[in-house]
Amino acid sequence: MMYLICCLVTFAACILGTICGMGGGIIIKPVLDATGVMSVAAVTFLSGCTVIAMSCWSVGKAAIKKESVLDIHTTPFLAVSAALGGMAGKQLFNFVASWFADRNMAGGVQACLLFFATFVTLMYTIKKDSFHSKSIQSPAVSIVIGLLLGLLGAFLGIGGGPFNVAVLCYFFSMAAKKATQNSLLIVLFSQLASTLQTVFTTGAPQLDPVLMAGMIAVALAASEVGRKINRKISERQAVFCLESAMILIMGISIYNMFKFFR
Repeated sequence: MMYLICCLVTFAACILGTICGMGGGIIIKPVLDATGVMSVAAVTFLSGCTVIAMSCWSVGKAAIKKESVLDIHTTPFLAVSAALGGMAGKQLFNFVASWFADRNMAGGVQACLLFFATFVTLMYTIKKDSFHSKSIQSPAVSIVIGLLLGLLGAFLGIGGGPFNVAVLCYFFSMAAKKATQNSLLIVLFSQLASTLQTVFTTGAPQLDPVLMAGMIAVALAASEVGRKINRKISERQAVFCLESAMILIMGISIYNMFKFFR
């Protein structure tokens, strides 16, 4: 039953994640936390590996098929700094987890922060026509933004989220679909750095290799489905999917807050 739950959640999350530029982990992580099928550390690591495979496949496939719309003047700075932020975010999570006798309680802190970040992002998305977006060209500012996005994504154990897309749209005046691809690259670098740091420092948690291989395979298949859907939908439909995903994430986060802090 655990295998079925993990694979179904991964499939749905990675389709939606590819369409919205969220990486899939933002749904996999809180949903598996809510089911309680494994520890928070195991879910974080498994979600991270799945997100790396999915985002790498999506970004690589788009590049090979010459469908990439990455911003060559901005994305490299964002991606590299997101990797550094990813390592810092993992360190921050370990520090926060050390506050609790039961390290799983750190999942409640993650749920609170995820709810707040998603809520702010949803409000911006709904009211974005009231804001005048920027067109930042400064590499230094791009590096700072990448660091913060990488840190937040790694701390939450999700790689990235809707806040990636919102930040790219506001600070760099990217359209939703362009922001989606750039966000997935940031997710890839951030989560890869964070996961490698875990492997080489504390070591990977005990996981069933069959389960991990299955989730990665499902994530790749789902990312392909999501990529095809993303090509066919309009900008308006992409925004609707993003807003719907954020409402879902907020609902799951509220459940997890009560689950971990009850």
